[in-house]
Amino acid sequence: MSLEEKVGQLFVMHVYGHSATDPDPSDVDTNLRELGVRDAAELIARYHLGGVVYFGWAHNTRDPHQIAALSHGIQQAAAATRHLPVLISVDQEHGIVARVGAPATLLPGAMALGASGSHAHAREAARISGTELRALGIRQDYAPDADVNIDPANPVIGVRSFGADPEAVAGFVAAQVEGYRAAGIASAAKHFPGHGDTKDDSHTELPHIHHTREEWDRFDAPPFRAAIAAGVDCVMTAHIVVPALDPSGDPATLSRPIVTGVLREELGFDGVIATDSLAMRGARTKYGDGRVAVLALRAGVDQLLNPPQPGVAWGAVLQAVRDGELTEDRIDESVLRVLRMKAKVGLLDGLLGDSSDGLSDGAADAVAAAVGIPAHLDAADRIAEATTTLLHNDHALLPLSPRTHRDVLVVGADPRSPSGTTGPPTSVLAAALSALGFTATALPTGTDPDGAAVDKAVAAAEGMDAVLVTTYNVSTHTVTARDNTQAANATLERAPARAAETDIAETDTAEADTAEAGEDGQSALVAALKATGVPVVTLAIRNPYDVAHLPRVDAALASYSWTDVELRAAARVIAGRTAPRGRLPVPVRRADDPAQVLYPIGHGLTY
Repeated sequence: MSLEEKVGQLFVMHVYGHSATDPDPSDVDTNLRELGVRDAAELIARYHLGGVVYFGWAHNTRDPHQIAALSHGIQQAAAATRHLPVLISVDQEHGIVARVGAPATLLPGAMALGASGSHAHAREAARISGTELRALGIRQDYAPDADVNIDPANPVIGVRSFGADPEAVAGFVAAQVEGYRAAGIASAAKHFPGHGDTKDDSHTELPHIHHTREEWDRFDAPPFRAAIAAGVDCVMTAHIVVPALDPSGDPATLSRPIVTGVLREELGFDGVIATDSLAMRGARTKYGDGRVAVLALRAGVDQLLNPPQPGVAWGAVLQAVRDGELTEDRIDESVLRVLRMKAKVGLLDGLLGDSSDGLSDGAADAVAAAVGIPAHLDAADRIAEATTTLLHNDHALLPLSPRTHRDVLVVGADPRSPSGTTGPPTSVLAAALSALGFTATALPTGTDPDGAAVDKAVAAAEGMDAVLVTTYNVSTHTVTARDNTQAANATLERAPARAAETDIAETDTAEADTAEAGEDGQSALVAALKATGVPVVTLAIRNPYDVAHLPRVDAALASYSWTDVELRAAARVIAGRTAPRGRLPVPVRRADDPAQVLYPIGHGLTY
């Protein structure tokens, strides 16, 4: 391989369009403007590209047969120019991060799986996801998320994490690595060295993690150790500063003490190390785009994901080798790791199918046989039924019965579908309840309802037998990262595996006192509906912490996501068709004092 070909193997880039050679004209224009090429085939030829990553916003993921045809076209473009097969990847965590949508199977996300308590469910979910991705020509999934969600206000991880207990998270991460491997998919544990205790989003800024070295070993390291022990193929770095591991102020992606010193040498990982997207602000705060690529390789990274200026980054790496800053032996080390991963997922076994930029009959049959099939959809529903968590249930209001609470108003937040193929949540819940014998009406009020929206909901509640309110990240804590770490220490030291109802009863007054209705539009909505006297049930459809910021109502549940499969499961729990079985994988703390726990890890009622 030439030096240019070797360097190309280290890059994973996005490209706009549904086709490798015939994208829509608007996508051609965007590719020319942002990437300097017309389509995926030109991108591969120009940069000898090792990988392509799919995104919905890049118009790569319209439907399963189109995705499979795009993957086929990319591989044919590589073969036509005598390039190695391309490793096609995607962020398909499920839950709130899903690039491939229905009719492919959508499964519960990480925190929902954590709430199920079942490693078998987590392993099965990964196997199903991996099986469908492989049928689409995708061989690498940037999952599972190995972050431990210590900070309830974390804007970028949250329910993408399996929970707040490091050892519990470790078990679920290992299970998903095993599931992806069974499906022939390369998995990636992320975001090393741990993105779980920050209120900053590395997409827009450079977060700092203020754990001591001992705290890092206790909180952040266990899931990554478990992933490595389970044979994870790839570890993705985070654009975060961790002074306890490297006092230089460089983000972990660019830190040799972290990437080589900790991940390679201390943890013994010899697989592929990939950056998170280099287009994120966290990677670009200190250095220019070309310099970032070189520094990442110097740190010990193997795959450079999504550089914002591909030509600049690719040229900078070539120049660094020619200038002696990077040796060709160093490039060879990373190329070998990338090729080993490609071989492991069968990419070097030879291409199948014809030479057209379309979908062969065999590939089309593979899609039909694997993607969104009844067995997978049924499994998704079965797994989701184990995740819905009942936080409180005053006077045994739940389950509702059509005989006593026939008319149900469903109001609240309707966030955009993660994959663009599900929802809206209030309509999905209303339809699911109606199918179960209720007369349910949907009235979306948004994530920050104003006075007029609240008044409309109150008017609609008149004459109803019950109101179901979907809530979405009602509020955020204003404590420091140090407060979160101290609270997490205390929680792990004292939290029982399961909470007794008597423990929770002692927190009833605290919950009502710490929720400040009127401070947040969703809180005001819940308070106004409660004042009508109609029974009110809240369903937190993202982070389960909402209950601490709301007035206490008759019952509160958490679904951990707003995709259809989790909402249908919540509807079945509300209607009593299945008992709630989910247990909190994170503690829910008081809004005014995060050291005090309202609902501990392991809490969850049933009936």
